[in-house]
Amino acid sequence: MQPSDIIQKLESLADPEAIKGMAHFGTNPEHTYLISIPNLRETTRETWIDHDLAKQLWTTGIHKARILTGMIDDPMEAWVKNFDSWDVCDRCCMNLSDKTHFAYKKAADWSEREEEFIKREGFALMAVLAFHDKKTQDERFLKFLTMIKQESTDQRSFVKKAMNWALRQIGEWDFNLNRMAIKRAEDIKECDTKSAKWIASDAIRALTSEGIQ
Repeated sequence: MQPSDIIQKLESLADPEAIKGMAHFGTNPEHTYLISIPNLRETTRETWIDHDLAKQLWTTGIHKARILTGMIDDPMEAWVKNFDSWDVCDRCCMNLSDKTHFAYKKAADWSEREEEFIKREGFALMAVLAFHDKKTQDERFLKFLTMIKQESTDQRSFVKKAMNWALRQIGEWDFNLNRMAIKRAEDIKECDTKSAKWIASDAIRALTSEGIQ
């Protein structure tokens, strides 16, 4: 299948009217088609894992085409430099990054980067790993908790939300990590910034809830 065939398919599935409200939810509305994730996944059934095709789709700059690349290709460090929307970032995590052998290293590396969406990718990847990887040792997630505290003063909305997501997801992993995540959240709450206090307060509320306990 050629890139032009896939773009044509995306155009046929798009809802032009729905794009108008995308900016309100923090998604870049430029060069995009509003297509549901199930419909996007349906598109991947028509193609195999294809590195060259994925590269060509990425360079189109089309929003959903970039999300699609995360479903059909191996990861490329260069991709994260072009992230411009939280959902492209998160879907690449969910569909691709967490399945690689270097996922834990990349989560740590990206969490220390300055670029907003690369940094988000690091913390989003921590959250997705905590959700999917039920065989790893607690020590790996304890290191992530330290990194979250380290960066918790970052005021940017997409970054702090990803840190909160990672903190909550790690705290839902098992009883030991639940206690450690709550303790780390209490430490973060002592930081004198609005972002740190929000990250911590929201996580403590979730992790101490009756449902989680």
